[in-house]
Amino acid sequence: MQSTTLSAGDSIEARCTKCRKNNPHTIITMSETGPTKVQCSICSRQHKYRPPSPIKKPAASSRAAQIKEAERQEWATLHETMNRAKASAYYMTESYKIKTLINHPVFGLGLVQRVIGAQKMEVLFEDGKKTMRCK
Repeated sequence: MQSTTLSAGDSIEARCTKCRKNNPHTIITMSETGPTKVQCSICSRQHKYRPPSPIKKPAASSRAAQIKEAERQEWATLHETMNRAKASAYYMTESYKIKTLINHPVFGLGLVQRVIGAQKMEVLFEDGKKTMRCK
């Protein structure tokens, strides 16, 4: 494995303090330990050398993905037995019972899963579960 010797004027990957990203930089000054001052190739700002930050993984939680997938499977199973003709139109001023089939103007066909307190219910739609207002 070859080791490369860096010198002033060489290009190096560094974390830019202005862009807040890992960008290519040009080395301006060097010390015995490595680069000390660099210039960002994107914004042209000169600053102290900071090694590139590690790449972060997406913030998507595996638990949230599992829940979403379970909701989709539940919808696929229940959707086969739903009769759109028996669905009642959704109104916030109406009261609903569990297992009532509703037709929402935006979310479409949904099944009331549970009633939460006096004025809320949880409805399973194709997109997933939504908390809806009711009487």
